[in-house]
Amino acid sequence: MVAYRRPMEPVVARKTWRTLEPLHGLIYFAPEADEAYAALGLRGNRMGYFASRSAAMGPVTAAVVVATFYNFNPELVEGAIPVAWQLASPSAILDARHAAAIRALRRVLPDDVPGSPELAEAAGLVRRAAEAAVERPAGRPLFAAHAALPWPDEPLAVLWHAQTLLREFRGDAHVASLLLYGVGPVEALLTHAGTGDVPESVLQSTRGWPDEAWKAATESLRARGVLDGDGSLTEEGRRLREAIEHRTDAASVPAYEPLGEDGCERLRALCRPFSRAVVSAGGIG
Repeated sequence: MVAYRRPMEPVVARKTWRTLEPLHGLIYFAPEADEAYAALGLRGNRMGYFASRSAAMGPVTAAVVVATFYNFNPELVEGAIPVAWQLASPSAILDARHAAAIRALRRVLPDDVPGSPELAEAAGLVRRAAEAAVERPAGRPLFAAHAALPWPDEPLAVLWHAQTLLREFRGDAHVASLLLYGVGPVEALLTHAGTGDVPESVLQSTRGWPDEAWKAATESLRARGVLDGDGSLTEEGRRLREAIEHRTDAASVPAYEPLGEDGCERLRALCRPFSRAVVSAGGIG
């Protein structure tokens, strides 16, 4: 008789991704990354970001990056892509990114962590999840590009690469969910700001949107009853945002199902101190 396993609660996928996310997200804030990209001739943090995250897709146009990254002003992307490919090849950028990520993790984690049995166990679990995701690339262009990259051997590198795959697996699903609910790029940023988690000014400046685009999207969301006059989410706005997140969670579940809820809980327990070390070092908030 085959043992029955109840379906995984979608929120488990969100919790597991979120616990491990600092381990991947460090690459976007680490000085090691800026130094590595500058050594290749890339100019500035934004060019390094756009080129390094999109390099798995090859020397794509700015329009492809705009479409897959979703919430950046196209003019911001066009300032970096395709110029970046004239300065360094995608393969060189990918190598620099990988090496910088491992150097940064070694800097912020305690010295005994990279060779520990706990990290090796975590790497094995998160790789299982990522390999399950690799079986479902349809509709996930950015994820599919990263999934085609070779696996590293070192456990610390496996952990980072696997979480990178899971981040893009979820990210592509999130874009699909936003489209399903009719939430555009600037509107997505405004609903995020409406939670109070990140100031509007930070999201507007880092994504490069001019005031007129920001104002138009704000008015659109207010007309839909999503935002209050002060920019916070209304009750309808909270329902909309949770519906988007739930859809994203549900579309992310196939990656984590092979671990089961117990395996996901074990993975979170193993990685929680690693992620806390990253946050404590100022690598990501």
